[in-house]
Amino acid sequence: MPSEFALIRRHFTRPARRTDLAVGDDAALIRPAAGMQLAISTDMLVAGTHFFTDTNPTDLGWKTLAVNVSDLAAMGAVPRWVVLAASLPAADESWIAAFASGFFACAEAFDIDVIGGDTTRGPLNLCPTIFGEVPVGQAITRSGARPGDDLWISGAPGRAALGLGLLRGEVTLTDDDRSDCLAALHRPQPRVALGLALRGLATAMLDVSDGLFGDLGHILEQSKVGALIDFAALPLDPLEAACGDPERAFQACTAGGDDYELLFAAPAERRAELGALAASLQLPLHRIGAITPATDRLQLRERDGRLRTLLASGYDHFGTGA
Repeated sequence: MPSEFALIRRHFTRPARRTDLAVGDDAALIRPAAGMQLAISTDMLVAGTHFFTDTNPTDLGWKTLAVNVSDLAAMGAVPRWVVLAASLPAADESWIAAFASGFFACAEAFDIDVIGGDTTRGPLNLCPTIFGEVPVGQAITRSGARPGDDLWISGAPGRAALGLGLLRGEVTLTDDDRSDCLAALHRPQPRVALGLALRGLATAMLDVSDGLFGDLGHILEQSKVGALIDFAALPLDPLEAACGDPERAFQACTAGGDDYELLFAAPAERRAELGALAASLQLPLHRIGAITPATDRLQLRERDGRLRTLLASGYDHFGTGA
């Protein structure tokens, strides 16, 4: 059985592009570019909580890094470096090789240096810490939304939730939708290009990991505002066509999470710019509502025009969930 250090050398030591000192010492050495702030995030994936234990390890490697890249995209930051801490039940070299293949594929796709980490024996637990750069004062936080701003969501939120429902035997999908939804679940695509383009345009932003309504609640809390969502503006039609169940489609879109799309606020007068941006990135951007005064809390305008107050809560690892 290979040693811990042999596994690291064989599967996790590769040339670094913009790192002064990478894998092999007690610490890595990095230098952010002049005029840049470091953006740092960590997002843990635990077997049985965030993924099934029989998940394809190559897909898992990709997702382990991608969900962390998404956090930087949500700040308008460029991902640069990552370290990975992992506890593994056993030194299964074929599993580790496949995992590393997916992890480094994501690193290559977003030009990220893998600069260190740690391994130990234990329950399967994967914990990257990612570092990025953003010009000083240009990070997009959750606290800048103002009443009158439009509220936007990128892509097609809800596909990953349908994929999870498929694996749990809760939903039936066509072959094309099956592949698409499983890809959304296992191979999320961080919206880095969108995040960078939204610097100076979005007033507040985050990535949707725990459900659209639940994650929106973080923006409302940090910005001290409310929001009005228009049911008719939610991108539900593809989800309904995929699963044949309007209620399931609504739940997948608004509470499913795990899509890592960007949810952001932007001034209403910037709509034309956002339309042009969607076209240039070939990425749908859906205007789903507006930011309102805090006293309005989170409301949904139903198809018939009635307003319904919602509870802005997402998945809670120490609670009962949404």
